[in-house]
Amino acid sequence: MEMAISFHNSSFKSPFINPNFNPKPKFLFPTQLSGLISSPLSSFNSKTTCLKFGSRTFTKPVKCSVSQAAQPAIEKRSQLKRRSDIRNIAIVAHVDHGKTTLVDAMLKQSKVFRDNQFVQERVMDSNDLERERGITILSKNTSITYKDTKINIIDTPGHSDFGGEVERILNMVEGVLLVVDSVEGPMPQTRFVLKKALEFGHAVVVVVNKIDRPSARPDFVINSTFELFIELNASDEQCDFQAIYAIGIKGKAGLSADNLAEDLGPLFESIIRCIPGPHIDKDGALQMLATNIEYDEHKGRIAIGRLHAGVLQKGMEVRVCTSEDSCRYARISELFVYEKFSKTPVERVEAGDICAVCGIEDIQIGETIADKAFGKPLPAIKVEEPTVKMAFSINTSPFVGREGKYVTSRNLRDRLYRELERNLAMRVEDGETADTFIVSGRGTLHITILIENMRREGYEFMVGPPKVINKKVADKLLEPYEIATVEVPEEHMGAVVELLGRRRGQMIDMQGVGAEGTTLLKYKIPTRGLLGLRNAILTASRGTAILNTIFDSYGPWAGDIVTRDQGSLVAFEDGSSTSYAIASSQERGQMFIGPGTEVYKGQIVGIHQRPGDLSLNVCKKKAATNVRSNKEQTVVLDTPLDYSLDDCIEYIQEDELVEVTPSSIRMCKNPKFAAAKKSR
Repeated sequence: MEMAISFHNSSFKSPFINPNFNPKPKFLFPTQLSGLISSPLSSFNSKTTCLKFGSRTFTKPVKCSVSQAAQPAIEKRSQLKRRSDIRNIAIVAHVDHGKTTLVDAMLKQSKVFRDNQFVQERVMDSNDLERERGITILSKNTSITYKDTKINIIDTPGHSDFGGEVERILNMVEGVLLVVDSVEGPMPQTRFVLKKALEFGHAVVVVVNKIDRPSARPDFVINSTFELFIELNASDEQCDFQAIYAIGIKGKAGLSADNLAEDLGPLFESIIRCIPGPHIDKDGALQMLATNIEYDEHKGRIAIGRLHAGVLQKGMEVRVCTSEDSCRYARISELFVYEKFSKTPVERVEAGDICAVCGIEDIQIGETIADKAFGKPLPAIKVEEPTVKMAFSINTSPFVGREGKYVTSRNLRDRLYRELERNLAMRVEDGETADTFIVSGRGTLHITILIENMRREGYEFMVGPPKVINKKVADKLLEPYEIATVEVPEEHMGAVVELLGRRRGQMIDMQGVGAEGTTLLKYKIPTRGLLGLRNAILTASRGTAILNTIFDSYGPWAGDIVTRDQGSLVAFEDGSSTSYAIASSQERGQMFIGPGTEVYKGQIVGIHQRPGDLSLNVCKKKAATNVRSNKEQTVVLDTPLDYSLDDCIEYIQEDELVEVTPSSIRMCKNPKFAAAKKSR
């Protein structure tokens, strides 16, 4: 059994540990001691565990020191009580480390679904876009019951672009399950979410997932995670984390990598033992922070959050506060708690539980629902600033209005400002003209998801290329830098290193991963250098590289960066493309369109094989003559490139735009830049 051993107790001495040893630097913890410590799974119920070192035997109580140390410093501690029948946890991890799959297994084993009920994979990813992309975009709530204890579980996104979701969700919980892949170990987003959890003082249970992978290295992963705790200035008590080894897809967990139980019992027990119940003031004045917002056609806006103090009842009159001075009154029409996989209506909710509140039409994220007479607002939610911006404008192409339902600047403005109500990490401001809006987010993916959602809702608009948000401090221009990690096979490493070097990346670390001949490269690189990098890296590595990035800090301007070497092929007249014209055009580069496609003047129809743009006539028809040939000439056309929305946004440069409609995604030259060139 893996356990947290506290070295601060003077009564515990071992011949293997130097008496002058300081636990803060790196030391053998906890996996190097795992060979010395063993206990069957049944030891969950035992009060003590025997540790044998040579001929000596030491008896040490099994306890999770985190649960005592992670208590928040709250005034009037004497009035606060700990609820033992509830646990509020968030599952956090890097993308693709298995959070949502692990939640699936937890739901199935706690009998949330009937035995004969069909349950699709990744049941928490209910959004169509989440299912298509295989990622979690929005955080979701659910709950299970284990041994008379209700466990509220919040599944969170893994991409760094959606870090704002994770930051506000941590306000609702007392502990986190940090899921780490058994081969990759801690990745950039692991660092980000762990840093935030430690800042909140939350208890952490580390789950080493996918332990059945052929090249799994659990000892390395646990030690790397421990070093990450030290690096993030975790307290000694927080470093004594409980480690659980799991196979999320099979629903198995255990306290050692080679001794897994047949179910997730060890994981549930660790949650109950190591994550404290909510600290509440049961008899105090009502306080609840609105951490999330949902919308229902019948019930209107629904505020979701954890009740910090007091009791909330259906039909109760409350005060809604933004700050001490800004308050208004409202009435609770309906009240729900999360039971299993659905919202259950209740008459009252006591402090410590997570609930959903209806009846407050204008409630915003970060506002406090407080007692009508004595309520005070809770501290507002703070999220980190955006680093990338893009310009949204109305569609000005000749095809405007053919496919979209909402095409005016008023429609676009209303939709963008409505997004701010839920998406705290996003910013929207008016642009240079009345029909242009500047949208800022955590990364290109963050804004691309918004574009895709708007497109599916029937909006038609144009977006410009992503740009970084620079800062000026003491007359020095600073730009955002990110930490990029690239997993790449050794045979393609040279091409990837050259590519990152051209984009002003500085190598921080390089190490081998597993037994498959894969190398992990770690770079500090300007955010500008990452724009359009994903496709370039996939091309350089023949589709085998995996790129992950996360914001690091602002640093000095790195100089000019060339993100694209090739120009574009541009149509110079309106019409329908022909096989005859495309056959000669494809000799100039790779085409985006096939025959029979409607095009307009200024539309980008392909990638030029050389620098600089080239105008082409892709609508040219074969001249009809009265000379009969014996045989029609057969034209062999290359398959056109099929670029997704993400690919198009990565591809475009300063003088280009992406036209987004519900049915099509096109690229075109920006007419404003063309007009500026003519005026010169």
